[in-house]
Amino acid sequence: MKILDRIDSPQDVRKLTLDEKKLLASEIRQYILEVVSKKGGHLASNLGVVELTIAIHTVFDTPIDKVIFDVGHQSYVHKILTGRKKEMMSLRELDGLSGFPKKAESEYDVFDTGHSSTSISAALGLARARDLCGEKNRIIAVIGDGALTAGMAFEALADAASSKTDIIVILNDNEMSIEKSEGGMAQALSKARTKPLYTNSNRIIKSAVLKVPKIGPFIVKVVRRLKHILKQIFIPNMLFEDMGFTYLGPVDGHDLEKLESMLYRARDLKGPVLIHVLTKKGKGYEMAERDPDLYHGVGPFDLSEGIKHKDELDYSAVFGKKLVELAGKDKKICAITAAMTSGTGLTAFKEKYPERFFDVEIAEQHAVTMASGLALGGMRPVVAIYSSFMQRAYDQLIHDVALQKTHVIICLDRAGLVGKDGATHNGLFDLAFARIVPDLTIMAPKDFRELEDMLEVAIEYFDGPCIIRYPRGKEEKKFDSLNEIERLKEKKAEVLCEADSGIVILAIGKMVYRALIVKDILIKKGVDATIINVSFIKPLDEKTILRYIKGAHLVVTMEDETVIGGLNEAVESMMSKYTIQAKTLAIAYPDAFIEHGDIDMIEERYGLDQESIARKIFASYQE
Repeated sequence: MKILDRIDSPQDVRKLTLDEKKLLASEIRQYILEVVSKKGGHLASNLGVVELTIAIHTVFDTPIDKVIFDVGHQSYVHKILTGRKKEMMSLRELDGLSGFPKKAESEYDVFDTGHSSTSISAALGLARARDLCGEKNRIIAVIGDGALTAGMAFEALADAASSKTDIIVILNDNEMSIEKSEGGMAQALSKARTKPLYTNSNRIIKSAVLKVPKIGPFIVKVVRRLKHILKQIFIPNMLFEDMGFTYLGPVDGHDLEKLESMLYRARDLKGPVLIHVLTKKGKGYEMAERDPDLYHGVGPFDLSEGIKHKDELDYSAVFGKKLVELAGKDKKICAITAAMTSGTGLTAFKEKYPERFFDVEIAEQHAVTMASGLALGGMRPVVAIYSSFMQRAYDQLIHDVALQKTHVIICLDRAGLVGKDGATHNGLFDLAFARIVPDLTIMAPKDFRELEDMLEVAIEYFDGPCIIRYPRGKEEKKFDSLNEIERLKEKKAEVLCEADSGIVILAIGKMVYRALIVKDILIKKGVDATIINVSFIKPLDEKTILRYIKGAHLVVTMEDETVIGGLNEAVESMMSKYTIQAKTLAIAYPDAFIEHGDIDMIEERYGLDQESIARKIFASYQE
């Protein structure tokens, strides 16, 4: 019988011997590999925290003691140890286990964490509530070194340190976020080397030692290794101790005995404590260890063969390729990302134009304001951010970009439904929150070609701030549209087909092709429809739209967005302004957070699949 078969709660883990827990760690790794290879999910990060999670649940009395994982995608081991082992095969499926901590799932999940860098703030709030209520439990935040690059994490660290509150922060240091950290936090451990006295003496001594016959280069190599070890030991201590934390570590994150010893020490200390744990992302699966970026978030794959690189085009790749092309013609174009170089399709740009590429780490607010500064300095910045992550930079969008009318192009990847990552990652609010911002142009392409043309027009022909939002994955259809550049320069909608039935469908983005499919279904029912690709939700092409909806019986809006604030409200507001009396039907997601699952199944549940849309339109037309 496997050790894992005996584990249904952390209480079972605490009964194990050290050797049994080591065997449990091996079994958990194998189980995670089996689950993720079949279901997809976040692999490398979870393989890296197996021993750490076992040690946490050994030392601390969870769920009385509360643990918050940041980023939440490293919580699979935690789920397995807290009674959800059997449900792991439903991971990220509709109505199945979330890939992130969810309070609704378990009492062991005390805070929903999907975006990064929130754990210390949440933990400090819980710790202060504990103190105010006169309770004595312990609060633990587990944060990755990548998540620690965000300003919010430092705000929380500074507050926690000055508060003297009993709180434990575990820094899971694997030298990786999704991609290797390149920002100031990653360099903080090397700050001693930047002092003039150090650098000058280092250069002189190194030059002299290299001249020593035969053994000179060897001595330099040994000293360089010694410096690295000393830096790992002393510099982090100085950084966090100066802030006001009691610093413990670094400790090997895969040595259970040392981990437990360190956690027991931290458990009995007063005030804010930071434990520095060194882990290896992808631990135990050689291919993930070699390429943790590739094995960060994966779909189903063959364990023996590993993930095969695919050259299939998706919106991110098309965006990145077009930006490289444009940057070759215009030296003022530069690209900015927030720790998502490959995810947003910017790897080729980084390689070809490194001097014009800026990865600011997990700092979306900084990315947007810096872009405004670049624009004011005469550059043409393009900021690529996931739609749901852009929510973090809303103030900067309003205050630093739109208010100053700077020529910043913000490309929102993963707009609309993303599926298996769920509510924290669905990009269902960008049209709503951006549409109310003055002096902002907002576009959404129907296919790859329109994305390319929108990007070119936004950079080369527009003056003010622009947003281009596009979905994850492949285009649903390649359209044969002509003269896209000229139409887009004039911010015009596109009439794809006309009908005299009195039904006008206004669609945007990925819903344009679906509108055409719906039209074919309606024709079989004896009803036809005019289809308009809106392209721009701001400014709305009122002239074109009014020409077709005047006298219409039914005006349908189709968007992969929340029903509140997006295309539907924009069209209804326009109809009110011009006293258009036609009936309206909104095809959009409800005013709710949409949970994780297969996209096709979610669309069917909420009536956004083509058959459901056609039934709704036909029923509304018949009324």
